[in-house]
Amino acid sequence: MNSVDKQSTKKPPLIWLNIFVFSFSMLLAVVAAPVYGYFFGYGMEHWIWLAICFTFCNLSITTGYHRLWSHKAFEAHSSLRFMFALGGAFALQNSALHWSSDHRVHHKHVDNNDKDPYSAKRGFWYSHIGWMIRNYSTSMYENYENCRDLKKDKIVMWQHKHYVLLALLMNFGVPIALGVIYGDVLGMLLIVGAVRLVLNHHTTFFINSLAHIWGSQPFTDKNTARDNGVLAVLTFGEGYHNFHHIFENDYRNGIYWWQYDPTKWLIKSASLMGLASKLKKTPQARIEKAEASMLLKRTQQKIMHRADKQQIAEKLQQEFDALVSNMNEYYEVKKQLLESKREDVVKKYEHSVLKVRYQQIKMNFEQQKKNWAMTVEQYA
Repeated sequence: MNSVDKQSTKKPPLIWLNIFVFSFSMLLAVVAAPVYGYFFGYGMEHWIWLAICFTFCNLSITTGYHRLWSHKAFEAHSSLRFMFALGGAFALQNSALHWSSDHRVHHKHVDNNDKDPYSAKRGFWYSHIGWMIRNYSTSMYENYENCRDLKKDKIVMWQHKHYVLLALLMNFGVPIALGVIYGDVLGMLLIVGAVRLVLNHHTTFFINSLAHIWGSQPFTDKNTARDNGVLAVLTFGEGYHNFHHIFENDYRNGIYWWQYDPTKWLIKSASLMGLASKLKKTPQARIEKAEASMLLKRTQQKIMHRADKQQIAEKLQQEFDALVSNMNEYYEVKKQLLESKREDVVKKYEHSVLKVRYQQIKMNFEQQKKNWAMTVEQYA
C-alpha cells in the first residue's frame, strides 16, 4: 500500500475532550455514585431533582434544539428560547447552532456514509457515540452555512459564543447549589451531575442509533428510521422516528393522541399560553396516503410467489387508487366545511348542504378504508 492509500484509510484524530467527558461521567455514574449511596445514602430530594433536571435537559434538546431550531416546526417566545439554550448547555451536547447544523446534514443525507455525520449504516456504535470521539468533520463548522436562519437568532448566537461557560455553570453550578441547599454537595454532584448527564446523553443518543435499527416503518422504507413506542418513552417522543424522517417539519412525532410524545404536548401547551406560534402540521391526507402506500408495497411483495400475482396486484392497485381518490375528496370537503364555519357571511343553507355532502363523502371514505383493509388482509 502506497503512502497516499495509507493516508486515505487513516482514521481521523481522536477528540480527547469528548472521550474524557463520556468516560469520566460514566465512571462516576456507575461506580462512584453507587459506592457513595451505599455508604452515605441518598434522600428523596436527590431523586426528585434528578428527574427534574433530566427532564429539563432532554426537553431542551427535543423541543428546542430539534423541533424548534433544527426543523423550524414552530416559533417560540424569547423566554422559552432562553430556557432551551440553558437546558441545552446543561445537557452538554454542544451549542444549538452546532447541533442543528449536524442534524440538518443528517436529514439531507440520511444513511449516506460519506455525508451523514451519524449514519446508522455505519453501525450502532458509530451512530450512537463513535461519530463524536473522532474528528470526522474537519471543515464542516467554518461558517455554518446551512444554519443562516439561526445565525439571526440572538439567543442562539449568545449561547454559541458563551457555550463553554454556560455548560460549566449549568453542569457544576446547579448540582453544587442544590448540594448547598440540601447539605450534600458531593451527593448532588454525583446524582444531578454525573448520573443525570449519562442518562441525558445516552437516551438522546438512542435517537441516532436505536431509532434507526429497532422498530417498524409504517410511513417509508427509503431510509433506516424506525417508529418505536418504547424508545418514544426514553426519548420524550422522538422514538416515532420513521414518521419524523418523512415529515420532518411537523411539530409532532407521535401524531395520535395515545402516542407518548411529551415534546408535542409541551409545544402545544406553550402555544395555548402564547409562548409558541405557527405550529406546523402535516396534512392528514399526506400521512394516510404514506401509510397506505407502504401497506400496498408490502402486500405486493408478499404476493410475488403466487401464480395469480398479476390479477391480485391489479386488484390491490384498484382498491388503492379508489382509497386515495376518496381520501382526497373527503379531506377537501372537510377543509371547505371548516372554512365555512369561520365565515359569518356564509348562508346557513349553503353550510347545511355542504355538511350533508361531507357526511356522505365521509361514509364513502370509511367504507373504502374497510374495503382496502379487507383486500390487503386477504394477502397479508
